[in-house]
Amino acid sequence: MWTIWLIAAGVLFVLEMFTLTFYLLWICLGAVAALLISLVLPDAILLQVLVGCIVALVLTVFTKPLSRRLRTSRGFQDAGTELIGRQGIVVEPIEPGHYGIVKIGGDTWSATAPVSLGKDERVRVMKMSSTRIEVEKWEEIL
Repeated sequence: MWTIWLIAAGVLFVLEMFTLTFYLLWICLGAVAALLISLVLPDAILLQVLVGCIVALVLTVFTKPLSRRLRTSRGFQDAGTELIGRQGIVVEPIEPGHYGIVKIGGDTWSATAPVSLGKDERVRVMKMSSTRIEVEKWEEIL
């Protein structure tokens, strides 16, 4: 049974890396707790599930107020806000309603745009939500 918990924790961890929300991380840690229980008590499946659920629930309940307080604290700046207004280059074309890839500095981002943007066009970051950015065509201000 421990291999199932290990696989679940690994899959949840990888999914968490794509979402950056921490909710899947807490469930992942619940799966790790269930994994530890399964190593000690391999036949207690109900206990493993129960411990995993309790750990995920406790982490969700107790860390949400902490993260809210951190985000509203003075001087906090979300990592994504520094991208807004920066210039990037379209690596994979962007079509309205579909994602493309934009390179900003040395990093690449999934990006959307209200209009079609071709490869190598310069763009400006307008908004950021989780791991995706919204861009518009770069126009020089004279």
